[in-house]
Amino acid sequence: MKRGFFTIMAAQFFSSLADNALFVCAVQLLRSAQAPEWQQAALVPMFALFYVVLAPFVGAYADAYPKGRVMLLSNGIKILGCLLMLFGSHPLMAYAVVGLGAAAYSPAKYGILTELLPASQLVKANGWIEGLTIASIILGVLLGGQLVGPQIAPFLLSFDVPFIDIGIDTPPEAAISALILLYLAAAWFNTRIPLTGVQMRPLPQRIISLLPDFWHCNIRLWGDKLGQISLATTTLFWGVSGNLRYIVLAWASVALGYSVTQASSLVGVVAVGTAVGAVVASMRMRLEAATRVIPLGIAMGVLVMLLNVISNVWIAAPFLVLLGALGGFLVVPMNALLQHRGHNLMGAGRSIAVQNFNEQTCILVLGGLYSLSTGMGVSAFVAITAFGVLVAGCMWLIKRWHERNCRAHGEEVEHLLDIARNDNLHG
Repeated sequence: MKRGFFTIMAAQFFSSLADNALFVCAVQLLRSAQAPEWQQAALVPMFALFYVVLAPFVGAYADAYPKGRVMLLSNGIKILGCLLMLFGSHPLMAYAVVGLGAAAYSPAKYGILTELLPASQLVKANGWIEGLTIASIILGVLLGGQLVGPQIAPFLLSFDVPFIDIGIDTPPEAAISALILLYLAAAWFNTRIPLTGVQMRPLPQRIISLLPDFWHCNIRLWGDKLGQISLATTTLFWGVSGNLRYIVLAWASVALGYSVTQASSLVGVVAVGTAVGAVVASMRMRLEAATRVIPLGIAMGVLVMLLNVISNVWIAAPFLVLLGALGGFLVVPMNALLQHRGHNLMGAGRSIAVQNFNEQTCILVLGGLYSLSTGMGVSAFVAITAFGVLVAGCMWLIKRWHERNCRAHGEEVEHLLDIARNDNLHG
């Protein structure tokens, strides 16, 4: 791997670490304010909101400027969201601003991989970035849980600015203040990301013209016989995984009687398994063999449903590790295949923006439904069952879809696999 790759990894790690810790802190902030349960569930779709709204624009923006600079600006927006959360804005609105920063960050983060590395290293690079992202999820949710917990929160609240009342009086507020330092660390690494030498694609004079261009990119990726399968799989995976993060918190509260601090460790356990699966996939899987992992998605759905019969943490922990490992092994090769097809069809930034649009729309829709059902009194157990059925059923349909493509368009599918195979060998 090129040296600049590890600078990108460091920037991604600190930014994602802060994102995930902030989620736990925001949940606790709402709970301490005695906000209704549906508002806590709504944090997930609110974070996804700007991914969906700005998807036609952020990909083109990432392709128009050096991606390190785009990532730096995005971290600045996340810091602004933290400040809004601290000083008067509703946590849901402030968290949406952090989501705005993340929406701008993502196309640059993934798009720079295809600029910096050959196709032969994309699966390995995705293993690195997904593995470090998952590690940041593990440490982030644990960090967030500890920052609002009874050991660290009093220490943070003991800090004071002489002669100035900064209005930070609760454990969640003190925790959010500390997280700003992590975003600043990520921003410093952003300044060290090297230029890749890839020619920038200037933004059009009329920004509104990006809408039909984005729609065309969506159609092209969904029309590609391999792109559509990888896009459908990653869309479903991240749609469910994004909401499962909160559902595990809710399930641990009901099934195990855990606080936010205790339950955050179980979210981290899922991420441990995902990291293991991601690393193994990066070492064992080839780009042209990515579609072979689709049946693992069906198994994931079945395991999600079985979570309802577990009420002992010593059984739940290894079970959640297994669930995460299946997800990690599934998403890394499919993500690499999707990036490869998108880069060939339309360019890195635009393809990642299309991917984000579809994945975050799924998170937004599923999260909105879960928040609505929570407001109507539906239990976490029923929600988990519904998610499990959705995953298993949709992955079975995707499997059938790919099999039909192989039968009806076998030559086209084989040609695309040959391109991936050759790029993997000679890229």
